[in-house]
Amino acid sequence: MNSNSESASSTNVSPHRLADIIGTVIGVLTLILPLLVIANYSSANISNTQPSFTYNLKQK
Repeated sequence: MNSNSESASSTNVSPHRLADIIGTVIGVLTLILPLLVIANYSSANISNTQPSFTYNLKQK
């Protein structure tokens, strides 16, 4: 075993902190944005989007 190698338990701080933040923001948006869009479009009044049909039956 090499004594110069880093151990698995060493704490490394990522030098790309901005990339970590951007990745987290993208991940959160990926999870939340579709839910917001679905909630926005499903809250529309459904009865207005359904066509109403009226049938007049003639009596003999």
